[in-house]
Order: sequence, then C-alpha cells, then structure tokens
Amino acid sequence: MISSIFPPRQRSFGGWTEAPIRRRAWKWSAAFLAAIAAIWLLYHALAVRGFDWRLVAFSFTHVRPLWLLLAVASVYSTYWGRAVRWKVFLRPLKPRPSMHNLVSATLVGFTAVSLLGRPGEFVRPYFIAVKEQVSVASQLAAWVLERIADLLMVLVLFGFALAHTGSSAGVAGSRLGWLLAAGGRIAAVLAASTIVLTIAFRHFAQPVHSVLKRVFHFLPQSLWVRADKLLDSFLQGVESTRSDGALLLILLYSALEWLLIVLTYWCLAASFTELNLTIVDLLVFMGFVSIAASIQIPGVGGGVQVMAILVLTELFHVRLETATAFAFLIWIITFVAVVPAGLIIAMREGLGWRKLRRLAATESP
Repeated sequence: MISSIFPPRQRSFGGWTEAPIRRRAWKWSAAFLAAIAAIWLLYHALAVRGFDWRLVAFSFTHVRPLWLLLAVASVYSTYWGRAVRWKVFLRPLKPRPSMHNLVSATLVGFTAVSLLGRPGEFVRPYFIAVKEQVSVASQLAAWVLERIADLLMVLVLFGFALAHTGSSAGVAGSRLGWLLAAGGRIAAVLAASTIVLTIAFRHFAQPVHSVLKRVFHFLPQSLWVRADKLLDSFLQGVESTRSDGALLLILLYSALEWLLIVLTYWCLAASFTELNLTIVDLLVFMGFVSIAASIQIPGVGGGVQVMAILVLTELFHVRLETATAFAFLIWIITFVAVVPAGLIIAMREGLGWRKLRRLAATESP
C-alpha cells in the first residue's frame, strides 16, 4: 500500500526518498515502443488512403481563437468543480478542508494521468491525504465515490442522447446504428446499477465491514489489525453518502461538473468552422469519447482520439482529415492543457518526475 511507503502524517513531499523503479521500466519501454509502432501503422494506413495532411493543417489554422480560449477556461473550471465536490467527500473527516490544497491536488492529479496514464489516478488521493492529514484509504474511497458519480452522469447524458438520436439525421443509417439501438438500454441498466451501488455504500457499509472483520479474523494478529484499520479508513471516506444533504450536494456538483464538460466540448466544436453538430450530436459524441477515455497510453492518449475519429466519420460523416484534427484538438485541450499548471505546482511541492512515476506505479496492477 502507498501508506506503508509514504506515511500519511508526513506534511511535505520534499523529504521523500527515491527508490529504484527498474521493475517497472520494461512496462514503460513496451508502452513507448507500442506507441511508436501504432503511430507508424497509422501514418502508413493514412498514406494508403490518400490522407491529405494539408486539410488537417487548414483545420488547425482556421480554428476560431475566441471559442478555443473559452474551451480552455471551461476545462480549467472543471478542475475547480472537482475540488468543490471533493470538499464534500472530506467533510466527515475535516469540516473545513483547504480549497487551495484540493485544487492543487486536482491539477497535479490530472497532470499525472496525462503523463502516466490511468495509474496516475492514485496521485490525487494521496496528495490530498498528505496535505489534509487524513488517511490515504479514506481518500481512495472518496476517489471511488467520485468515479461512481461521474459514471452516473456519463450514463445519464449518453442515455438521453441515444434516446433522441432519431432527431439527428446524421446518425440515421450509420453502420454503427446497431450499437446505438442497444446503447440506450445498456446505459439505463448501468445507470440503475450505479444508483444501487451508491445506495449500498450508504446503507450497507457498516454491515459489510462487520462481515469482513469476521472473514479476515483467520489472519495473524498484526495483519488483521492492519486490515481492520484499512477498512475503517475506507468507511470514513464513504461516510459522506450517509448524509442526505451531502449526497444531494454530490449529485448537484456532479451535474454542474458535467455541464461544464459539455460546455467545453461545445466551445471546441464551435471553434471548428467545418463542424456543425447539434447538442444531441454532441452528447452522443461525448458519451463515446468519455467511455474511450479509460484507454490511454501514457503521454500519448489513444482511446480518445481513435473513438473521436470513428464517431465523427461513421456517425456524422465528417471528413477524415477534419475528424483527425478535431480529435487531436480535444486531446490537447482536455488532457494536455492542464500539464503546465500541474507541473508548476508539483515542482513547488517537491514532486519531481521520478516521484510521480513511483507513486503511480506503487498502486498500479
């Protein structure tokens, strides 16, 4: 566990000691080689299809700068929104957490995700645990709650959009029509499952804790005590769901967060002169891209760009060159734009590149 390597009571990051991370080096090397191979194969495939890079350059050079600036401002506001929501998660443990710490941790955390891939998700909860002097397990629980809330919002938006695809002429007759036809029902089932999971956290956390304590009682005393403390810390992290007011705030802030994300995508679409997407088209597009965002090569992305190009070309019949330019612009604004601010904060906190890598690798599979 992270806490066994970096004690939560440590207040600063400057005192960390470096440890060899060579056991992870082969994974990074393999990911880098895979990225190079994928880029070469993509370039070769585009060349065979007569891909016109001049059209891509035209799309970038004719972007409307005002809409692009609004998109950047909107995406940065989403990080503030996430910090406000995390403040609700922290309230049972610390009634008045520092917004400065939460915003800083959010920027550093999303920078780690951009540079390190999904293992970087663990940087943010640990950063918050150290700065706010709470247990790491409680903040990992808060991270789980955040993922559940985000998943619910994605499913609601995606389900709504798919239910209204009949009003979008571009979607009709698509080769992905079979997927859209089933997508609404799948989204509804997953949304219902997400709500059930939230209710389970709310009402059954303590009974489950009691059962797990009995299950793990066969462990040696020292391990049993550590497991019990870990479970207690995790339950503290989900304590916010037991308050009706806090749960309503989490849902409200989640809705506002995703409205800001929709605004970001709307501004990006408006910045492209070649695109003419309706709000329903945009929600369908966001639903696919949000699901694909879980697939990401460190520092390169991958899932977002591929899915964005596929949806734009197959569903909305956008030219491949325009779709490619727009896909990479989305990746730059929604994944890369946070990196400069996140790196500045990380350096101020003594979090160098190797420390970020080590922290992300400690909890990754």
